[in-house]
Amino acid sequence: MLSRLTRLSRPAALAVCAVPVLGLFAVAAFAPLPFVIAQPGLTVDVLGARDGKPVVSVRGAPTRPTTGQLRMTTIQATGPSTTVTLPELVDDWFDSSRAVMPKEAVYPSGGSDEEIEAHNLEEMATSQSTATQAALGYLHKDPKDVKVALNLADVGGPSAGLLFSLGIVDKLDGDGSGGELTGGRTVAGTGTISADGTVGAVGGVALKTQAARRDGASVFLVPKAECDDARSELPAGLRLVPVTSLKDAVTSLRALNRGEPVPSC
Repeated sequence: MLSRLTRLSRPAALAVCAVPVLGLFAVAAFAPLPFVIAQPGLTVDVLGARDGKPVVSVRGAPTRPTTGQLRMTTIQATGPSTTVTLPELVDDWFDSSRAVMPKEAVYPSGGSDEEIEAHNLEEMATSQSTATQAALGYLHKDPKDVKVALNLADVGGPSAGLLFSLGIVDKLDGDGSGGELTGGRTVAGTGTISADGTVGAVGGVALKTQAARRDGASVFLVPKAECDDARSELPAGLRLVPVTSLKDAVTSLRALNRGEPVPSC
């Protein structure tokens, strides 16, 4: 090949050399890549109803009426078996309403679409149970006496834990002084919750802030460790409030209601 190229003119030789390079680019352009494309997903008011049933139901203790909203937020991502190619990634990379994320960051457990869905639903069920423990523990209520049911089985993942706990607190205790914990606002947020009330980080926060603002939220509760991500594409009119625990979140919402200073990212 080299001996033949030396007998070609320079432009002709370059053209011959470019053929395999162009072929490699063509293959790369349509080869599946280990990324997913995510966008803002649905939000659900945990103080409201889902499919005609209250998201938070309580037995064994009186509950309070609420007019505000506490919206858990989600992202919508392409499935683990969906093929994502280079042209799609380039288009979505520059679209602020979408995000290109490593597949393992969104689907760390791996598996098929069906296995991922089952895993996410299992995580949601565990999150609901833990959120109930955290809320009742915070309120010093005995789970043997107060029974909480959470109706949101069709949304997967653990990231609604904080909002579930806050919904239970608002239903049972409000702001602790006779008012609503939300102050009548639409408050959104995200964060896992542990039984002791510790709030953990989640993924896709920048997309969740967009979903929150789209659905009317003016305040967004974010795990403190993810403030930078939340600020990166922050919609106008949405106030970020960093939290590390359920107690933090309740204290900040109470302070907002009283017009007192509140932590910010």
